[in-house]
Amino acid sequence: MVENALKLLFLLVGVVIIYKLIFAAKSGRTLLEMKFRDGKLISHSGKIQEKFERDIRTLAKKEKLTCTLRAERKGHVRLHISANSGDHLSQRIRNLFPFEYYEKKQIESGKISS
Repeated sequence: MVENALKLLFLLVGVVIIYKLIFAAKSGRTLLEMKFRDGKLISHSGKIQEKFERDIRTLAKKEKLTCTLRAERKGHVRLHISANSGDHLSQRIRNLFPFEYYEKKQIESGKISS
């Protein structure tokens, strides 16, 4: 009875560890996150470049945008836009996003640490 309980416990611990290793590696470090509802910025986190913030707020107000924007760094900077915004709006947001600003910050921080 005790042996079976220990086997089950070790099996469960193993499954949890494997799950964490597989799914924890998929996401990168979040640089910024912005949430819009009906054209208004309802929450944000991370450092946002001022020009991008002004431009995206103007676009959101004009288009009554409801979505979540998230920029992650996993080797390089990636921009994730929630699916409820249309393709044309997603492309406009990508055109506004300052990829070079966040890539440049990564290079500068690399020079400081080395």
